[in-house]
Amino acid sequence: MADFDNRIIRGAPATGIQSMDAGLRAYMLRVYNYMLAGLGLTGAVAWAVANTPVQQYFFVQQIVNGQYRLGLTILGMVAIFAPLGLVLWLSMGINRLSVTAARAMFLVYAASIGISVATILLMYTGQSVAQVFFITAATFGAMSLWGYTTKRDLTGMGHFMMMGLIGIIIAMVVNMFMHSSMIQFLVSIIGVIVFTGLTAYDTQSIKESYSINDDGTVAGKKAIMGALRLYLDFINLFFMLMRLMGNRR
Repeated sequence: MADFDNRIIRGAPATGIQSMDAGLRAYMLRVYNYMLAGLGLTGAVAWAVANTPVQQYFFVQQIVNGQYRLGLTILGMVAIFAPLGLVLWLSMGINRLSVTAARAMFLVYAASIGISVATILLMYTGQSVAQVFFITAATFGAMSLWGYTTKRDLTGMGHFMMMGLIGIIIAMVVNMFMHSSMIQFLVSIIGVIVFTGLTAYDTQSIKESYSINDDGTVAGKKAIMGALRLYLDFINLFFMLMRLMGNRR
């Protein structure tokens, strides 16, 4: 299923296959470039929020009984939950948006996630953040490469991982009231497994969404939505690994 050569009609000229391969490579490169641009913007915003006076508008830092506490201002709460509305708007309205508008919205979304990532920079040591980032990047890269090259159909695995994701969301909502460290630990472990698997599945799915017959607008929108999927896999994998491996200040 992941082998695009099998989709070429038998007996088609070699130039058609070469055109398909070249187009697919260009399409996937575009997806990864969008994703990397989003991650870079997220990192820049996170650093700016965590290391400049602007952080006082979003966070309240306190020492309570000798322990570091990070609270949210009203603006901080809005900023933390705003990305949910943005990603829903982008996902549901992609057909009505131009490629330029969709790309701009994706970058705005990535920038808004930077405020959430700033909490990581404030709560964890710089060394542990760097270590977990490189672990995340290595894991993501390996799984994405596997998803791109494997001939195995990952649809069943993807559906299973989506079920796991729904379970994670439910558990996180429940734990907002229970404040159980055990539930948080289990959610983090399952989350690492889920987002690792989704990285491979999403990569294969994005690859298979490519069509040599797509015009520039359709291909552009597909690339942006593909970048969004991989971006979310990376960011969520990073968050889950930070909870497991990060050293708090």
